[in-house]
Amino acid sequence: MEKVIATLPGYARSFCMRSIHHRGTEEAPGLVLALDAHEGAACTGVALRVAEDQEAAVLDYLRERELISSAYIEEVLPLELMDGRRVEAVTYVVDPDHVQYCGGEPLETQAQIIARAVGGRGPNTEYLYNTVAHLVELGIGDEDLEWLVGRVREIAG
Repeated sequence: MEKVIATLPGYARSFCMRSIHHRGTEEAPGLVLALDAHEGAACTGVALRVAEDQEAAVLDYLRERELISSAYIEEVLPLELMDGRRVEAVTYVVDPDHVQYCGGEPLETQAQIIARAVGGRGPNTEYLYNTVAHLVELGIGDEDLEWLVGRVREIAG
């Protein structure tokens, strides 16, 4: 498997999906990240390439995991790899018409939700902290997420 830092133009990493099972409940939804279309935006993350003989199994796994609630749409989108290559990649982006979509919430509102929500997989704070820690390990900065970490820690105590 090949793992490369890549940028997806036209999308932003955003807490734009209500979580009613994993990081919140129907009564008190949490928030999870998704790739949300925004003109002029670009999201840096990790692109993975698997061996051809594993491609079908990996796609089956991803489709089962990502398409279970119809909140995400599978698209093949252009990526710019850190080493200069440009590739097309299977990508899962948020469906802005889905009932759980909540894009455009102010960061303060996101912080208030994340600081308090808990779901079947644990506190929403844990999801935020783990995500940002992983991005830091990869050398990927995200000002909004870093601000959220600080603000959520203030709120959560």
